[in-house]
Amino acid sequence: MPIPDKQLSPEQSRQVADMIREEIARRRISRQTLAEQAKLSLSTLEKVLGGRRPFTLATTVRLEEALGVSLRKGLEAAPASAVNGDVSPDELGAYSRRSVAWLEGIYITLRPSFGAKGVIYAYHTDISWDPVASCLVFREGERLDADYSQFGEVAVPNQSGHVYLVTNRHGQHRLITVSRPRITGEMYGISTTLLAGRGALLTPVAAPIALLPIRTIPKPTVGRISPADDNYALYREQLRRTTEEPYALFFQGEPEKDGAA
Repeated sequence: MPIPDKQLSPEQSRQVADMIREEIARRRISRQTLAEQAKLSLSTLEKVLGGRRPFTLATTVRLEEALGVSLRKGLEAAPASAVNGDVSPDELGAYSRRSVAWLEGIYITLRPSFGAKGVIYAYHTDISWDPVASCLVFREGERLDADYSQFGEVAVPNQSGHVYLVTNRHGQHRLITVSRPRITGEMYGISTTLLAGRGALLTPVAAPIALLPIRTIPKPTVGRISPADDNYALYREQLRRTTEEPYALFFQGEPEKDGAA
């Protein structure tokens, strides 16, 4: 099974982008020229330099070879001192790193396709510890709509027994609420986000979601998964667990009994 390309952290991506811009200015070359030398598309280069997509290790290595300089020098140095040590902030659950280490890893994330009936949308979600922020963070990858890839913080409060993947960009939120992992690592729940429609129209939408440890899938596939895909039956069964077991409920009318937070 191929190992997914490692993504740099947001801070590392910013540092690499700054170094590349300096090299472009010093050498007086265009971004198009650099993209061609690095065997990258100009669109990819523009997105990583503009912060719309994180740098991956493979992309960084290609740019290093094209420029003849090390872009990763200093990135692996000891991180800045964390504000709260190895304990997350109160608003994320005040969990210690040791208590949530079992959540770290790469997951295949599944949800229904918003554009095609019966199709499953699959991509990667990487959960890891950020020593500077003193909390778990997540970052999505391998999405067909890469411009909409999300990243943010992970809350693990003891009270609810659930895990929350929180995106907050300039006040705009997306929230994934999933169960604590089963013994084999799967997590099931709900994603609440905005569906892009025609023009500037954005519509709130909720959908079932499942996160499966990538190590549990012999030959994982991502993208739009149709019935012709080898993993379709497995993905559909896992996604159905969200509502059939149930790990999440979807009400179309008034619930019979109040009590939701």
